[in-house]
Amino acid sequence: MALIALVLVGSALPAQAVGKRAKQRQLTETQMLFTKAMRWGEFEQAWSVVDPKVRQERMLSALELSRYEQIEISGYSEVGSMSEPDGTVVRLIDARMVNRNTMTERTVRLRERWRWDDQDEQWWLQDGLPDLWKGR
Repeated sequence: MALIALVLVGSALPAQAVGKRAKQRQLTETQMLFTKAMRWGEFEQAWSVVDPKVRQERMLSALELSRYEQIEISGYSEVGSMSEPDGTVVRLIDARMVNRNTMTERTVRLRERWRWDDQDEQWWLQDGLPDLWKGR
């Protein structure tokens, strides 16, 4: 009996590890999609990985979208990331951007929070699109 329990526990561990690796791979792919969308100025595409609850609460207006279109992202680089106890993943980003009107470049440090949704089996960005105008 103890041998059967040991075999069952032993067989569950690899499946759990595979599930964890799959979630990590999906997080990496989702973050790459978001980074690419930000880098190429595809802000509506970037908006699609924002948590649906956040999208519903904070609709992206045409005015806000046009404000994003006034800048060009010249760099979007991960500085580091960490997992919080509740499973949320925090990613720190250095975003370099050029204002299309003034042609000046500046860098902003951003903090993204990513949440796993068991129901949708999807990672969602919790904070909405980043505030690229911090301190302005």
